[in-house]
Amino acid sequence: MSNNVNKTILATTSLGAFISPFMVSSVNIAMPSISNDFTLSSTILNWIPLSFTLSMAIFVMLFGRLADIVGRKKVLLFGVILFTVSSLICAASINPVMLICARVLQGVGGAAIAVTVVSILTSVFPAGSRGKALGLNVAMTYIGLSSGPYLGGLLVKYFGWRSIFLFTSAIGIIVVIALLQLKQDWAEAPGEKLDLIGSAVFGLALIGIIVGFSSVMEPSGPWLILAGIVLIFVFVYYENKISQPILNISLLKNNRVVIFSSLAALLNYSATFALSYLMSLYLQYVKGFEPSKAGLILIAQPAVMAIFSPLAGLLSDKIEIQKVASIGMAITTLGLAFFIFISQGTSILYIIVALVVLGLGFALFSSPNTNAIMSSVDKRYYGITSGIISVARTIGQTFSMGLASMVISIYIGNQPISSNIPQLLTSLKTVFLIMTILCFLGIFASLARSSFRRQQK
Repeated sequence: MSNNVNKTILATTSLGAFISPFMVSSVNIAMPSISNDFTLSSTILNWIPLSFTLSMAIFVMLFGRLADIVGRKKVLLFGVILFTVSSLICAASINPVMLICARVLQGVGGAAIAVTVVSILTSVFPAGSRGKALGLNVAMTYIGLSSGPYLGGLLVKYFGWRSIFLFTSAIGIIVVIALLQLKQDWAEAPGEKLDLIGSAVFGLALIGIIVGFSSVMEPSGPWLILAGIVLIFVFVYYENKISQPILNISLLKNNRVVIFSSLAALLNYSATFALSYLMSLYLQYVKGFEPSKAGLILIAQPAVMAIFSPLAGLLSDKIEIQKVASIGMAITTLGLAFFIFISQGTSILYIIVALVVLGLGFALFSSPNTNAIMSSVDKRYYGITSGIISVARTIGQTFSMGLASMVISIYIGNQPISSNIPQLLTSLKTVFLIMTILCFLGIFASLARSSFRRQQK
């Protein structure tokens, strides 16, 4: 394959890695503006970010397996087209129902993008240059997270919240044009079966749990959560019985490092993902900041993550990985604990320091934890293991948003947030307390894995 083609693939996948995290972080900043435009209750408002993460979590395993069967370029192209079209529908939405439905489609497209960009780079670039290519991919993810709050805030301030979706769709069009120029498809498992039954059971389980969280004050809420939990057990039982499962349960059962590293990742994302959404509400509703200023403050966390993630990777090559990751989880717990004590009079310096601590902790945890998982399995399991990491991440992100939605609905109910500022503050403190406890438990999950270096000797 020519060098020019490799550069095209690298540039295309880098843009693909950028658009989803940019969308997540920029839409969080736009929440109060969307709420004011449509006069939304807290329950409906929560579903605008939650619908995206939920649909992404449901489809990430399905598309990961489908990409191996029919070709990774086909799945990526489908994902980017769907993401682009749904972004345009979001921009044109005339009511909240239309916007939420479009966000569901956007999450489906985001799932197809998330599981293919890294696997394409791994297929294209040889071992000697793969690290550099994957490093750029990670950098673009952090650039998306970092630029989303501020750039999104500026777009909202000067052009309205719809401009965020128009900006993202323009990037999507560029990626589609570039993908159409590529001839390769990278299908590693042609002809194998796709586990549609397992995918459906898994999706229904997540829907039951997250919808139950969101409607926990309704009579149906607890029953939906219970049904979702039962379906999780059904899913695990079914995946153990079939020859070509969508999730290789046996890999989890036989590898202590994968089990506890995945659990640590699940707890970490559950404890941290909703923070930018919650702090966007705090900074704009409680502190009264405009979107661009709120976004500028929120840059602190992803910026620190981007700076220290390479250092964390180097440390994990020299020190036992679980020690670096566990220290990162402990620092993240400390950062979350800062937010338990926020009030209307909390200084911006206090918030920025807390965000910096949180960003440092996440940087020290994230890449070493992934390194621990991938280094504990044989090469033939890289694809399956990457899918397990994606599942832990997306379920954690979805649970985090579901938790935030549940607590806000308990304290504010089906009322606008703008007229319930004291209740919003109580909600935020409660969510941050629960998140801190989850992250604290994650320290023990991280420590529970044995050293994979000792296992390999």
